[in-house]
Amino acid sequence: MDQTTRIPTNLRTLRILEVLGSSEKPMTATEINAHLGLPKQTVHRLCKTLEEDGFLTRYGTSLKFQASRRLRRLGAGLLNHSHTHVARRQILVGVAKEVKETVNFAVPADDGMRYADRVETDWAFRVQLPIGSSVPFHCTASGKCFLKSLSETAQSSLLQTMRFEQKTANTHSDPDALLKELKLSQDRGYAVDNEEFIDGMVAIAVPVYDDVGNFMAALAFHGPTQRLSLDLAAEHLETLKAASEKLTEAMFAEGAI
Repeated sequence: MDQTTRIPTNLRTLRILEVLGSSEKPMTATEINAHLGLPKQTVHRLCKTLEEDGFLTRYGTSLKFQASRRLRRLGAGLLNHSHTHVARRQILVGVAKEVKETVNFAVPADDGMRYADRVETDWAFRVQLPIGSSVPFHCTASGKCFLKSLSETAQSSLLQTMRFEQKTANTHSDPDALLKELKLSQDRGYAVDNEEFIDGMVAIAVPVYDDVGNFMAALAFHGPTQRLSLDLAAEHLETLKAASEKLTEAMFAEGAI
């Protein structure tokens, strides 16, 4: 008998969530079970129960499941209420001291990127967006950092559902133009906001991955154009990348949570 068929009953729902959480796209119960090898009817029943309890939701009208807001909130809570939150905070403080601007740790949410943590600059002139604030995907560095992590199919699908609200004269209002920038961002390894969200503000962001290489969050910093340009921001790219690696290590080291 294959070892996967002997998964203890009380762990089966967790294994389903683990498989789905490791996938960048929604999955059917059959696709999920390809990783588990449990009785087919068992996986279908458990997925249905998780859906009824609000931990999974359907992708549109399809038979595919995806993580619900309740499950994402649970995941965020596990990270924020462990000692990894302290380690994350210290890493962000270190970046802020180096770049001397506001540093953000943003995670994908239903309505854009949500600021899970941030360290404010000491400058009197700054853009204040408190922890918990959400910013659009299409016109922010952190949002574009998330979008570029998706497969081309997932990008196209998401862009078809997005509202391209014109925030400034520089905001991308055309999906094709945004796709071109996402390709450029993918090639260079970081994303930028060139006064696309707020007039007079620029930003740069790099991805933060989990321990198996999936996108988890964006690490970014922003500042007013009076003292920060995209060229100056890019000079701190290695600082951001090093901090991103430290965040992954801190959050997913053995026994971190």
